[in-house]
Amino acid sequence: MPRIWCSRYIFFLLLIYSGTATAYTEKEYQKVWCDRLNGKPEYRLRGGSRVGCLTSKYAVEFAKGPKWAEAIGQALFYGVETNRHPAVVLIQEDPREERYWKRLKQVSDKLKTKRFILKIWKFSKG
Repeated sequence: MPRIWCSRYIFFLLLIYSGTATAYTEKEYQKVWCDRLNGKPEYRLRGGSRVGCLTSKYAVEFAKGPKWAEAIGQALFYGVETNRHPAVVLIQEDPREERYWKRLKQVSDKLKTKRFILKIWKFSKG
């Protein structure tokens, strides 16, 4: 069976928390984080998709709390396309959004302990 590490593991790197009333844009958080890790922000893939930050090890997707689940799918795709580990930076600006971090962490922890296989089906009309 081919070794497809992107399908087996997701690594979640960071929770950004700002207790202030000032909300920054996703791109502002992305720039600060990516600069600190010497990554390439907005790395363009074939087909036009953009990885939030590409480092030597990770293809990182940035998402604000409610978009945590979408970020997982995007990170997986970016990881496959770049041959890097998929990763998510969850931006949490409000302490009431802690539930999103818990959900993301639950998925991450589960994938670390189990062999991850994604079964897919196509359902189409006709």
